[in-house]
This record gives sequence, C-alpha cells and structure tokens, in this order.
Amino acid sequence: MSHPIAARSLGLLVGVGAASLWAFVGGPTANAAPAAACPAPGSAAVQTGAPGASCAADSDTGGAAAAYGLDGDAAAQAAPTSLSLAIAANGGNATSTSQFLSGPAAIAVGPGAAADTIGVRPGLSIGIAGPGATVTVTGTSAPTCTGGPGFAGDFQTLQGCVSMR
Repeated sequence: MSHPIAARSLGLLVGVGAASLWAFVGGPTANAAPAAACPAPGSAAVQTGAPGASCAADSDTGGAAAAYGLDGDAAAQAAPTSLSLAIAANGGNATSTSQFLSGPAAIAVGPGAAADTIGVRPGLSIGIAGPGATVTVTGTSAPTCTGGPGFAGDFQTLQGCVSMR
C-alpha cells in the first residue's frame, strides 16, 4: 500500500470511528452519565473511578496513554514511543495496550460492548464495539468482530472485520 493511500485510509478510519462515537455518545441526554478521565502523557499513571465509571492509564517515558470511562470501564497502557487510547461508554468495557511505534484505540459503547486492542508492531489500529459486541485486535492475526455491531481495522496486519449483527 502506498503512503498516500495509507494516509487516506487512516483518515477515513479515524473519521468513521469519531462519527460512530458521536452517534452513540454525543447526543444530549437528560441525566449526565458518570464519567472518569485518565490522561497519562509521558511517564505517568492515573486511575480514577466514580459509581458506574472507571478508568486507568499507565505510560512509560516517551509514550502516551489515555482512558475515558463514560458510564463504562476503560484502561490504556503505553510503552515508550507508542500511543494507546481506550474509551468506554454506556456500559462498555475498553482496553488498549501499545508497544514500540504502535497506536491502538479501543472504543466500546453500549451494554455488553467489549473492545480490546493490542499494538505489538509499528502501525495504527482501531476496534469499535457496539451493544453486545466483542471486538479484538491482537496485532499479529486477523481482528475479530462478534456478537453485535462492531468494526476493526488494523494497519499492523492490514486486516479488518465488520459485524452488523
């Protein structure tokens, strides 16, 4: 895949992820959901929780991790020279772990949603799970999407999956 095509694909992938997250979470609600924010740039570790929401982020020097629980549970861990993002909302559970030069993102929105992304090689990856879905990105094999609406794209393996159920 040439560099311009990869860049456009990445832009599309991030745009779809952001639009999906906004569709699930971004609309106004009558009652504010419990929220927990854990940004951890550089050498840092942050953990917080509220009833119904929790997050934990841990990063080594030169890495950056961020986890956000919006009525959900999120955890992110980043090694040096890597990025890791986890967002969980409305009962979801998201985890993301990154190693050297990787950038995984996990987004889980809705009851029973679970997204687990692992960056083990240079490249970006994203896993988005809707209600009842389980999305897994290992960085070494094809991503899996089961149980509900879900999407994954992995530039480490140049593979992805979609579940419309």
